[in-house]
Parts: sequence; C-alpha cells; structure tokens
Amino acid sequence: MTERPLRCATVVLAALVLVLAGLGQATAGNPVAKHRWGVYTGGSEFSWAPYQQAEGKKKKLLGRIALAPKAKWFGHWIPNRDIAGKVEEFVANATGGQPDVLVQMTLFRMVPWEQEACQRVPTRREQRSYQDWYDRLAGALGDTHALVVLQPDGPFAACAPHGSKVPSRLISYSARKLSALPHTSVYIDAGAADWPAGPDGVRQVLDFLVPDGIRYARGFALNGTHYSSTSDEVARGAAIARALAERGITGKHFVVNTSGNGQPFEFGEYDGRDPLNARTCRTRHDPHTCVALGIPPTTHVADKRWGLPHETRQLAARYADAYVWYGRPWLYRQNSPFVMDRALDLGRTWDHRLDTRMTR
Repeated sequence: MTERPLRCATVVLAALVLVLAGLGQATAGNPVAKHRWGVYTGGSEFSWAPYQQAEGKKKKLLGRIALAPKAKWFGHWIPNRDIAGKVEEFVANATGGQPDVLVQMTLFRMVPWEQEACQRVPTRREQRSYQDWYDRLAGALGDTHALVVLQPDGPFAACAPHGSKVPSRLISYSARKLSALPHTSVYIDAGAADWPAGPDGVRQVLDFLVPDGIRYARGFALNGTHYSSTSDEVARGAAIARALAERGITGKHFVVNTSGNGQPFEFGEYDGRDPLNARTCRTRHDPHTCVALGIPPTTHVADKRWGLPHETRQLAARYADAYVWYGRPWLYRQNSPFVMDRALDLGRTWDHRLDTRMTR
C-alpha cells in the first residue's frame, strides 16, 4: 500500500501552492512545464517525518523544504529485485494517482563511481546488473510524466582508467532506455559552472557528455552538488548547448539545481574542510561562504522576480527548462542522514522574497 500523500486540508493547500510553483509559463515544447509537479511524502523522503512531527515556527521552516517538489534519489543501494516496486510506490505517492502529475527522480546507479571510478571500470557482472536495474526501472516508470536527472557528478565518467568508455556507454544505455518512454525527459548530469573549470571546461564536458548519450536525452543538468550562482550556471549551460549544436547535436536544453546556491560560491573556494558539507548560513547576509536555499523549483526560468540579470534571463528563456532541487543541502554531505540544524538554518535564512514568490 502507498502512504496517503498528505494528512490534512492545511497541508494539502500548502503543498498545492508549492506544486503550482512548478507550472510553466512554458516555451513551446518544454515537456516539464506542461504538468503539475508532484511532492513525494513517503517514508524515504528524509525531510517529511521531521516536518510532520514539528509544530509552530519550526514546522513552517521545515515546510520550506518538505513541501517543495524535489527530485527523489534512487541508486545502487536499492537492489535490482526491489527497484520496480520502489518506483511504483514513489509514483503513486507523488502523483496521488493522478496521471497528469509530473514526478522528479535522480538516478545514481553507477558502480563504481566518484573517486573509485578513476581507479577501475565496472566488471562485466556490474555492467549487466546496471542494465538490468534500468530495464526494471523503465518498466515501472512506463507512461508516467517524469523529469529524470541521470548520474550526478557526471564528470567522473571522464576519469575512467586508460580512457575507458565503459561508464559512458552505460550512461548512454540508460539515457536511451529512459528517453524511449513516452513522457520521460532525461537530463544527463554535466557537472557545474566551476567543474570542469577553466577555459577548456566546456570542451571537457562534451568529451564525456557526447559518449554518455546526450543525443538521446532532452538535455543535461548542472550544479547538483556545487553551489555556483544561477547566472553562472545558465551561462555555462548555454555555452554547452551551443557547443553541442556545433557538433550537430541540436535542440538540447538544461536544468539547474538551485537548492543550495542562495548565497553562491565556487566549490574550490569554500573556507572549510569539507565543501560537500559546507556550513549553512546563519543569517540572510552571512559574510562567510555558506549554503542557503536558492530559487524555488520552477519553470519560470526568465521571470524578473528572481532578480537575475537581463542577459541571464534571455539565455534561460532560450535554453533552460527549469530550476530544480535535486541537490540536498539539508542532509549530511548531501547524502544522509537528515540534519535538523541544517534544515532549520536553510528555512530560516531563505530570502523572504523568494519565499513569497513561491506561494503565488
């Protein structure tokens, strides 16, 4: 059985307001702007139980995270035999059984990945398991309307030993498999504006993004585990889209993670030991490098209300499909577990102007 999506009329109203924030002033052809965005409230959403149990001001602060439409993570910790059931439960909960509601997923299945991916390639058994996992997931997703971010920290595909393309071929397999579904929009992770860095950064992105199967996908995703500004990410995204077009891969769009860039900084400039667990801002004008919630999930990418420069809004209107929350700065090292103090800081320091716009 699936859990009831929401528990009372006030929560239903609050969640509906946030879901409507994801509706588009869509440019023609933007598939993720044509549907309401669902909010998953099941047991594996780390912020949901703390929100339910909270009261008063604490509940209001936690609600800024818990009630926002976010991308639910699925990965190698879910066995192949269980993945179809997990996806079915997620879809039923996030859509409330309404077929026109869009769900958001982040898929993190590659083994090995991150630093280990630089040391060895997947074995034949791991390759077969990867493909089987995606076959089962695709079967469960079916005709659901979905926004999928594929393989966060995408640049690690480029560091496979001896230039191996095995990780890229696997990502390409899943991009092709999921993109063949009737209502799934796939965005392959392409790093961030500050990763790969330098004047050669865009070329480095194409070196792994093209073998990763970008030709099958709707586009690519940026800033999943970094904190770069939305303006920098939009500029990087437009540069990548143009570079792809020069190679004959046209019409690609992107999404930007804005869950942790309310007070943006470059990953390598963090004044602390662990940028993956960068400290949360203590005030809205904290002078230190720190993490704050950014633009809420939305397809209103060129809206003046976000305070973005005119050039950024022009580029976003042309190339960006959405600002999404697939990063999770309220978790320890953006992974697990849920950290109450981080979540409360994020809720407390969120720019009230963004908060107001999210409820319109």
